Amino acid sequence: MVVARAIFDSEGRILLHSGIALNENYIMRLASIGIASVYIQDEDFGDTSVPDIISEATRSETVRVVKQGFQTLEKERKLNVRLVKHVVDNIIDELLANYNVLIHLSDIRAFDDYTFAHSVNVCILSIMAGITMGYHELKLKELGLGALLHDVGKIRIDSDILNKPDDLTREEYAEVKHHTEYGFEMLRQQEDVPLLSAHIAYQHHERWDGQGYPRNLSGTGIHEYARIVAVADVYDALMADRPYRPSYSLNQTLNIVKRMSGIHLDPDCVTALMANIAVYPIGTIVELSTGDMCVVVDVNKDYPTRPVVRVVYDQNARRINQPHEVDLSKLSTIVVRRSLTNEQIENLRNPHLR
Repeated sequence: MVVARAIFDSEGRILLHSGIALNENYIMRLASIGIASVYIQDEDFGDTSVPDIISEATRSETVRVVKQGFQTLEKERKLNVRLVKHVVDNIIDELLANYNVLIHLSDIRAFDDYTFAHSVNVCILSIMAGITMGYHELKLKELGLGALLHDVGKIRIDSDILNKPDDLTREEYAEVKHHTEYGFEMLRQQEDVPLLSAHIAYQHHERWDGQGYPRNLSGTGIHEYARIVAVADVYDALMADRPYRPSYSLNQTLNIVKRMSGIHLDPDCVTALMANIAVYPIGTIVELSTGDMCVVVDVNKDYPTRPVVRVVYDQNARRINQPHEVDLSKLSTIVVRRSLTNEQIENLRNPHLR
């Protein structure tokens, strides 16, 4: 298999370039540093270009700044807030410039980098939701800053507990829950961090029904910034590979978040985030109601369930000589029946395997 998308570490260094053919040594090395999956090229379905909502340079710089900031805060109890605000401003600028681009892929990172990459993803997701909710620039900056630093309290938690592959004991879980209070205390002591941004660290585990922590707040008693970040936090956590479980699929993640809406999560914030997620990301293999098998090559933000697809196999699982593209937003009679797993794709390609 050939790598389709470069894999980076938290310093922005490339671990594996796109176009590299995998071998046992590469696979063992990736597994040893906690990378459980990679994106691969597929000859049958061809190249598909996935637009990035922010550039890799901005993402890498932000991960580096967060990692550096957490380390400095832990050692010196001081945060370079100006630098953190600078990277948040860069993210806002790029997201506003790419407003019509949907989120397609989860970011692949090593387990040890999870906290930092997760913080960046939650920041991006939260700002996108804020834009959808009509936030002006000042609110986006407060939201983005708090989202980027929402997990800063975890620097006070033993890393062995955070990365434990088994279930946490009651005592360990109680300690993890304290990260919200630790984070709030740290951020409120930083001169240039707005109090509302600090409250995101404090409240992002509160729940719509009052069953969260640390104060069992409910409904609109939870600040809206924290309600947005709570949705982004859950979404990105489900989409990530973790030491104790593989990532959930996009469909599973969307279904879980929808089930949590109105119970654990603010329904309006869920709707705002979902408006920015590609239901069928570019590169997804889907089966149409006609039985044809296709690859998604583009999406329609106004019609997220009706992407542009390239038809590659017909309803009899025969390879089409000249694959052609179809815009489902212009065809009311044809719909996507389902996304296909790798196993289902192989079964359709090789009927004798069924």
